[in-house]
Amino acid sequence: MLLQLPQVLNAEQVAHCRQRLEQAAWADGRMTAGYQSALAKDNAQLPENDPVARELGGLILEALSRNSTFFSAALPQRIYPPLFNRYAGGQSFGFHVDNAVRYDRSRGGVDPIRTDLSATLFLSAPEEYDGGELMIEDTYGTHSVKLQAGDMVLYPGTSLHKVTPVTRGERIASFFWIQSLLREDAQRRLMFELDVSIRRLTQDVPEHPALVQLTGVYHNLLRRWTET
Repeated sequence: MLLQLPQVLNAEQVAHCRQRLEQAAWADGRMTAGYQSALAKDNAQLPENDPVARELGGLILEALSRNSTFFSAALPQRIYPPLFNRYAGGQSFGFHVDNAVRYDRSRGGVDPIRTDLSATLFLSAPEEYDGGELMIEDTYGTHSVKLQAGDMVLYPGTSLHKVTPVTRGERIASFFWIQSLLREDAQRRLMFELDVSIRRLTQDVPEHPALVQLTGVYHNLLRRWTET
């Protein structure tokens, strides 16, 4: 499931992130890539232990904690601390698949997180740069994603994806991974659709007797499939 989440960060939060990132010490982005990914990766990135990365990562996690659509779609068990990258001057990242497991260095690098879902939160407005589209392949074809600043895209970590060359301006974004309570994308999709339907029915017909049954089905499926 590929899902766009609008306004995860508001304009004020985006402006704060951009101001802080202008003062940050960027490094070679290949430092977090696996062997194959490093061959295709050309960008700048903040080190994971950089104080700015930690500060802004906390801001993003706080915003996500209030985003009901994110929780409904991801059913997060754990979230890797958000990272930050920058593309400029023709930089790009060729087609690759994210590592299946990441080790959280903020916890000493010994705490594994399974990357069920990948997320990119755009911090540059699309008119600020040319190129820089996030291209994601799935069973329905290739999708081009270039969102407004503050918007985020969520997609399966199993997806083949790339960032096209940035030929003008700078593309700045945050990216991270989520270990879900549900390992399988098909299960997450079904639970998300069921949750959306329950919410809609609750809003339109709040006294409908089927609501209790549907809510029970939701939680019984979650109980059956969840991994904790």
